Amino acid sequence: MEGRLRLQLCLAMCVQVLVVGTVVGTVVVAGAGARPPAMYVFGSSIVDVGNNNYLPGAAVARANRPYNGIDFPGSIPTGRFSNGYNTADYVAKNMGFVLSPPAYLSLAPNSTSSPLVLAALSSGVNYASGGAGILDSTNAGSTIPLSKQSEYFNATKAKMVAAVGAGAVSSLLSRSIFLVNIGNNDFYVFAAAELARNRSAEEQRSDAAALYASLLSNYSATITELYAMGARKFAIMNVWQLGCVPAVRVLSPTGACSGLLNQLAGGFNGALGSLLASLAPKLPGLAYSLADSFGFTQDVLADPAVAGFTDIAGACCGSGRLGGEADCAPNSTLCADRDRHVFWDRAHPSQRMAFLAAQAFYDGPAKYTSPINFMQLVQSR
Repeated sequence: MEGRLRLQLCLAMCVQVLVVGTVVGTVVVAGAGARPPAMYVFGSSIVDVGNNNYLPGAAVARANRPYNGIDFPGSIPTGRFSNGYNTADYVAKNMGFVLSPPAYLSLAPNSTSSPLVLAALSSGVNYASGGAGILDSTNAGSTIPLSKQSEYFNATKAKMVAAVGAGAVSSLLSRSIFLVNIGNNDFYVFAAAELARNRSAEEQRSDAAALYASLLSNYSATITELYAMGARKFAIMNVWQLGCVPAVRVLSPTGACSGLLNQLAGGFNGALGSLLASLAPKLPGLAYSLADSFGFTQDVLADPAVAGFTDIAGACCGSGRLGGEADCAPNSTLCADRDRHVFWDRAHPSQRMAFLAAQAFYDGPAKYTSPINFMQLVQSR
């Protein structure tokens, strides 16, 4: 009951600045102070703001066509897997940025011109890619894996140093936010492979243990690499309830969530929390906030009326049963009230769900972040 009351209080505060059926233009930041110098974003489609628009190949997941972006200013399909803004956008707005950092591949990163350096120094850069995994093997060839995103940041830093000097860059990075949200695609690929191989319960447990080990090793390596490049403040979101997205529910005759996927995600999230707690003492000056996307989604799905949702199973934009049988496209079925849907498409949150989650992680109930919230991370020295 206490957890529910906290969620109610958080959501009531969040909804005050969200008019149903309209685009969110302003986010009221509690305890707002000076914003971070920049924010650098790493992850998958939940925080991608358009990098996949620039990747070649028919297998690349794209959101640069309607009805994606229907609630974005100008109804522009920007490449966000959302009807409007996504989670990265709202995290940025809560932290005081007017706009979310632009997509790395939109900034002519291979040229010697200034757009990339200017963005990196003034607001940050987004390296996230739809379909990306913690493992390089996840959707290989059609996305930017986490390791490559880290390489792109390293290349960006080199150009920043060339422009303003190592000392200035070091100072800026130590005060900036590094937002990370990744892991969902690794589990989708793993679960599909396990299903195809018809593995026994014992074999699944063994395979899951091996997967966790690989994921945590790569995650640790990336955090350590970014730290070595100058990152000190990490805002990390764990894996949400993968088993409840429409694309997974549609596989059940009753439209139920997948217990296997949710168990995999929950187990990984616990291990991720332990990993970060163990890394902090080894990396002097590192500060982090781990946001519980899984717990927040679980609470919303358990009591959707508190958050103002009426549909917790179907996609607002899609086709087939629950709208979960195909991606959002110009010929898809589009729901009438997008703000009442938890899910925008077959695998991504709606704009409103992203807004509420970001607000909860910034300064919402303590149970959704540990050991500090995003606001405290911004204010930390």
